[in-house]
Amino acid sequence: MTGPSSPRATRVADTAIALLVERGMRGLTHRAVDEAASLPPGSTSNLARTRAALLELTLERLTMLEAAVYVRELSEPPADPRGLADMVARIVYAQLGEGRERTLARYELALEATRRPELRVIYDRIGGRLRETAAGLLAAVGAADPVRQGARLVAFTDGLLFDAVAGAGGKYTVEELRAALHELLSGMLGERLEEDGGRRGP
Repeated sequence: MTGPSSPRATRVADTAIALLVERGMRGLTHRAVDEAASLPPGSTSNLARTRAALLELTLERLTMLEAAVYVRELSEPPADPRGLADMVARIVYAQLGEGRERTLARYELALEATRRPELRVIYDRIGGRLRETAAGLLAAVGAADPVRQGARLVAFTDGLLFDAVAGAGGKYTVEELRAALHELLSGMLGERLEEDGGRRGP
């Protein structure tokens, strides 16, 4: 997925993400995007003629923005379970900090995808790629069943994200996230990950 193909499409998609966070799914309309982005009336409709097309454009942009976080962290893949736990903790922390609005928008779109098959296809494709990446990382650190365990790792981190932005969990520090990931991977990989004595920052 390459994301919006022009500066105006990017502007529309970024505005749509902000509207999802501010107003929810009902507040995302072509007219609302035009007004919030200070575009001439009809500009958003020219780019995405239907609501489904607008949602797809928004999801494509959202995916591209989130992927930048993964690319940054995956530039140096972890060589051991401890490194994997630390890396995933940093990704989750980034999604709760600088990427909090993106995370909220993604959950709005995820719920909408349960009612729109065309959006579901895109959303499932994205999820499949995340699970493939997780499986590859787990295989590299010696997981016995990386495909199954990769799916569980993605589900666990998604639960942490939802708990922090929409549940009762509140804010997590990067140290708390790291400890949670250490505990999970320790159980998955059948080995004990000792607490990190020299805690690194996010």
